[in-house]
Amino acid sequence: MFIVWRGPRGAVSLSLRGLRWCLRLVWGYCVCAPARLMRASPFATYRLLARKRDWVVGRVEYAHTESAKWRGCWRIAKFPYSTLRYFGVSPQIAVGLLAVGSTAGSAVIVNETVFAEKSFSRGDSGVYAAPADVPVVYSDANNTLRIDLGTVPVGMIEISSVTVGTAFQGSALPSGETSVVIIGGVATSTGFTGTWLEVSHLIIDRWRCDQMLVSNVEAHTLNIIGNASDGQSVSPSPSASNRRRGIGGGMRAENMTVSNSTYDQIRIQPITSGVNGQIDVLKLSNIYTKGGLCKIDRVRADVVDILLNEVGKGNGFSLKDFTISTSTTYQVGNLSDNVEVAISPP
Repeated sequence: MFIVWRGPRGAVSLSLRGLRWCLRLVWGYCVCAPARLMRASPFATYRLLARKRDWVVGRVEYAHTESAKWRGCWRIAKFPYSTLRYFGVSPQIAVGLLAVGSTAGSAVIVNETVFAEKSFSRGDSGVYAAPADVPVVYSDANNTLRIDLGTVPVGMIEISSVTVGTAFQGSALPSGETSVVIIGGVATSTGFTGTWLEVSHLIIDRWRCDQMLVSNVEAHTLNIIGNASDGQSVSPSPSASNRRRGIGGGMRAENMTVSNSTYDQIRIQPITSGVNGQIDVLKLSNIYTKGGLCKIDRVRADVVDILLNEVGKGNGFSLKDFTISTSTTYQVGNLSDNVEVAISPP
């Protein structure tokens, strides 16, 4: 009896006797021979297995060694930038120093390749169309961080531990500006339909400002707690019509987070006529400012937390540096532990 197999090179016939012979050969070499070797000489078997083990381990160690070499090269290449950041230099200034060639040639290469593209997450200034991490407009002469909100909702924008305005050497407000921080919508004007910033949770936490103004804010829950100021006027108005609010949007944008940087000004606004900006959580914490007003205006939110801020420029209690205007309304309010104390300018 023959078994016929048709392959790409034609038909091949194999008798049952030949098939049994092939199976016996495979069984002998693959099963019986190693078993006989192990029985006859366990040490030879061990040495055979050890050689195979050493071959595998050698390949793994080689891969680890090569990986460590590449990691070392990367650490050396980014050393000038890391050193500048360690000593407190802002990302944009550090990149600027590297770009003008103040460090070794290798650092210039790193700057041109790795740090050439500006980034929100790295702390670079510029105009960002949320939620893009790369600015749509950037200029070395302009150190403003501006986020323009459009039709795409954003999950979270978090800015923390930054210095803004004239609080650091060489800084200045943009020409014609009197505010260091501007958060909220844009008022109606000729040819422009006013916009609002819609937020589920707005957190204003641990700011240091010359002046702070909160106006035209519609919140369901308003918490103004633990703020100290050199003169204050906290007079929001209750309103039963302010509703709960959450920002969904399905495939909404990714989060935007930045910390430990310096800017001349921060602006977060919806600037397209008639199109409100939407952020689920807007958290602005540990912001140190000088030289102008911290302004929150035209915001509709579920919860607004204004916590533990320090406001004042040493001009006495009669001038209200910290103002929550009557145009700010709430349905549920907690206004407690806000005190007037003498506060010197930042």
